[in-house]
Amino acid sequence: MSSLLVHITCGPEAPTRAALGFLVARTAVEEGHSVSLFLAGDAVQLMRTAVIDSLNGLGTGSLREHYDALVAGNARFYLSGVSSKARGLTAADIEGMPAELAPPAVLVRLAFEHDRVLTY
Repeated sequence: MSSLLVHITCGPEAPTRAALGFLVARTAVEEGHSVSLFLAGDAVQLMRTAVIDSLNGLGTGSLREHYDALVAGNARFYLSGVSSKARGLTAADIEGMPAELAPPAVLVRLAFEHDRVLTY
């Protein structure tokens, strides 16, 4: 199968669009593809447990359900370190998650490593 990178830049202020990015990533995992997500800007807030548990998009579903399916499907999450720092998100906030803080160079590397890139 192919690999997909989903780059999400919108956060809880745009719940439908944020959940849509996760839904598309989940769909790719369920179809057998390898998936990575790179969250930047306000999207890093999506990895806060309270947001994962409460965000629902209009017609795009529950962030919790999508996140759990992505984790079960071995998706990998990367969070912009610069965006995270600016929003007070630390490595301790994502401890235990399949996620890591990453610099812009990682986004560039991932874009070239994956077969396709989608942005939400």
